[in-house]
Amino acid sequence: MTSTVHIVLAERRHQLILRALRSGGPAAVTDLSEQLGVSPATIRRDLVKLEEDGLLTRVHGGARAEEGDQPFDEVAEVRVAEKDAIAAHAAGLIEDGQSVLLDIGTTAYRLARQLHGRRLTVITSNLVVYEELADDEGIELVLLGGMVRREYRSLVGFLTEDNLRQLHADWLFLGTSGVRPGGQVMDTTVVEVPVKRAMIKASERIVLLADAAKFPGTGMAKVCGPEDLDVVVTNAPVNAATRASLEEAGVAVVVAGKVQA
Repeated sequence: MTSTVHIVLAERRHQLILRALRSGGPAAVTDLSEQLGVSPATIRRDLVKLEEDGLLTRVHGGARAEEGDQPFDEVAEVRVAEKDAIAAHAAGLIEDGQSVLLDIGTTAYRLARQLHGRRLTVITSNLVVYEELADDEGIELVLLGGMVRREYRSLVGFLTEDNLRQLHADWLFLGTSGVRPGGQVMDTTVVEVPVKRAMIKASERIVLLADAAKFPGTGMAKVCGPEDLDVVVTNAPVNAATRASLEEAGVAVVVAGKVQA
């Protein structure tokens, strides 16, 4: 019985460590020890185990999370106020009667919450967006087909891409894992990239929703370049190199309602 309890407690600590690293970036052993209320020696053992499992990399005095897919429910708890500020501005771009394509991700979900009571057509592969808007009778809701990614509450695959080839939207609100200094939009999950590219092709205007943590953020797979974007909505000033790349491509950068470019 004691052994079982010990295993459960260790698993819970591991979840909390990964959540802290993914939301806050690299952390020192001492900081993690204080956050979790356990000894530094315990944290060090946890970090060794998590590194063996390929979930983080130990660095001098602490650790950083490996790039990868985070469950939707975990990401949804991070930077909510910042995402809501971005979503509020994005919602103001849309006129009643228009068609809106919402990407996967938690910022798109926060945007969906801003659309209640509007007369719109919303197209999405985001199951949480679908659930949010399903009972709003003023919204024509189109759910794309595809294979369900349960952890991230999205639909992907050739069926999703084929559906998008038959549709056209006035607006696409695109999510990202990171934006490189050259303005390239990146994603951590290769399987999502073809769907995002199909969304871009199906849309008249492309708006990237990216909070401050997405500059440069993470991601090994390129979704598109800055030339594919019309607007970037963020919640903080964008670093000079990235802003210059976006401006050169003719992208408007909007920070909490203030236009930078």
